[in-house]
Amino acid sequence: MVKPYLKQVCLVFTLMVLKVTISQLSAQDLTYKVYSIGFYNVENLFDTLDNSQIRDEEFTPQGEKVWNTAKYNEKVANIASVISQLGKELCKEGVSLLGVSEVENDTVMASIVAHPILSSRNYDYIHVNSKDSRGIDVALIYDKDVFEPISHKMYNARHKDSNRPTRDVLLVSGLLDGELIHVTVNHWPSRGGGEKLTSKFRNHAASVNRTILDSLLNEDPSSKLIVMGDLNDDPNNESVAKILGAEKKVKKVKDTEMYNPMHAFYDKGMGSNAFRDKWSLFDQIIISAPLVNAESGGLVFHKAKIYKKNFMIQKTGEFKGYPKRTFSGDVYQAGYSDHFPVYIYLKKQV
Repeated sequence: MVKPYLKQVCLVFTLMVLKVTISQLSAQDLTYKVYSIGFYNVENLFDTLDNSQIRDEEFTPQGEKVWNTAKYNEKVANIASVISQLGKELCKEGVSLLGVSEVENDTVMASIVAHPILSSRNYDYIHVNSKDSRGIDVALIYDKDVFEPISHKMYNARHKDSNRPTRDVLLVSGLLDGELIHVTVNHWPSRGGGEKLTSKFRNHAASVNRTILDSLLNEDPSSKLIVMGDLNDDPNNESVAKILGAEKKVKKVKDTEMYNPMHAFYDKGMGSNAFRDKWSLFDQIIISAPLVNAESGGLVFHKAKIYKKNFMIQKTGEFKGYPKRTFSGDVYQAGYSDHFPVYIYLKKQV
């Protein structure tokens, strides 16, 4: 039984829109409710305590970064501030679901959702520790007023040739506005050691996701699926485009395939993170065919965004123009993250 929602969190609006289906486009006057779903790599959000089971020593008061309570509190406040603003162009209560990566544990997740900046939200989270050697995990923040989690499960994404564990894939299934959706939250293996040499590890993570998607689609071909995360690959890389099967154009999306709305940004040279003066779009949100097919009814894709505001951009120094990070080496910058968040809007006709 679906629980009644405590408040209306999505904006109701009427406008001339393109009604998107797999096979056709038509313009109509329609009224929609809108929900925002996002992803944010929050960059090394550790607590200040040394955990002997992981490599977190640099993020302690005695470590290279002199990571103390004051810095931790400022970092949490910065992240909470960004979250509080996501998705508010069309949804006055902001983001309803937010995948995050590079969080150490439950402590930091609790600090985020309990922060006074987010006190008006009814946020909770799902987090499970993975075996990542640095102890950085993925998690899902959700608004309890509009999303009711049903189940969650972790999937091991470590390749057999890898010499160290990586972040697990988190699958969360639940009801958004009473409608069943399935979300995987990801942080695929990095390119440390070279893009080509490490591609097989990301390809394997993509195949883990594809297996999850196929299993859900076998149970119900109309399943509404979302893959989100820091994939450490761009939309055109093999892991995303071929193994995951994420198409760049709606008209090419077949029933069991995925649509990648982030590809359009990538084709324009836009990105969510930068390295050596080159922008990448590693942070992506990818959706299944029923979410782009208005004929399927219910929730359907409206638009995608990269959240890039002036206050989040480094103004001087080596990383001028990049996302304003927390540290430059071991020098504290009091920033937000070295990634910009990304988000999409889902709309539902009323």
